[in-house]
Amino acid sequence: MAKKEPCNPCEQFKTMIGGQALIEGIMMRGPEKDAIVCRTKDGLTVEVSDRKLPKEGSPLRWPLIRGVVNFFDAQLTGVKAILRSADLSPDEETEEEPSKLDIWLEKKLNDKKSRQYVLGTIACVSILMMVGIFILLPIFIAGFFEAVTDSMLLIHLIEGVIRMLIFVVYLILVSRMEEMKRTFSYHGAEHKTIRCYEAKLPLTVENVRIQSRMHPRCGTSFLLVVVILSTLVFTVASAVLLEAVPALEAMEGSVGYRLLMTAFKLLLLPAVVAISYEINRWVGRNDNALTRIIMAPGVWMQNFTTNEPDDDMIEVAITAVKAVLPEQEGADAW
Repeated sequence: MAKKEPCNPCEQFKTMIGGQALIEGIMMRGPEKDAIVCRTKDGLTVEVSDRKLPKEGSPLRWPLIRGVVNFFDAQLTGVKAILRSADLSPDEETEEEPSKLDIWLEKKLNDKKSRQYVLGTIACVSILMMVGIFILLPIFIAGFFEAVTDSMLLIHLIEGVIRMLIFVVYLILVSRMEEMKRTFSYHGAEHKTIRCYEAKLPLTVENVRIQSRMHPRCGTSFLLVVVILSTLVFTVASAVLLEAVPALEAMEGSVGYRLLMTAFKLLLLPAVVAISYEINRWVGRNDNALTRIIMAPGVWMQNFTTNEPDDDMIEVAITAVKAVLPEQEGADAW
């Protein structure tokens, strides 16, 4: 059955289709399929696979639970897509002999079970790095301020400010890396194409080119919500814990207290991710004064994580969106 292309510019809607920039390509995820589209030396390479989603009514699709499930699924799927785009990358071949590590990885990745293990390990390492940089490092730095104040509220606020500064500086530094500029241009192409599709305009390079490269459901916006919300959740939850367990107050300032509170905050991370997902989902589905205020910081951050794409990049994004459109028109409504 031929898929209908949107054509009515007067009616807009919100789609659940979203994607991720790859190496010279884009991964797009729809309600039924995933697609990896890369520009290689032979032209566009399109790989489409069925998407396995929890069944209707499954607890994995319940509010709050779905946020954590989708986060980890997105990490694993993203790692797979990046590695696949690296395989398809049109880099010039070299005559160098493969290293023992390259040979070992090629052998392991050709085995399905081993490949899943390696990909899962890479995804876990990337998550641990995020936790270390954006959670543990701010906690460690904020600990030095305990020598000048007894206010745990102030300590948590300082921790939140440090976390925000690290996040902003990290994105700015990454955006200035030459090898990331093209990737961020593909990110911009992804956003523009989704914008065009949601406007129900025909998916042409001309129509996509004039769209905004900012989108409220961007992963950058989601991470920013996580960073901001973590400060609020950690502050409130820590105060509740100290109220419920008065004996902890006698430990304040000790190494044991810091380790205990750090572990407590790490246990709260799934809750932070779950709430952040629901906020991002709600903001993405609604357009009013409140949602525009909420999404403003995330949209501003996209100035660093998206660049204007060229027409070839837009073509890749259009191909990726078309590859995951559902057979039934409107089945991808957010």
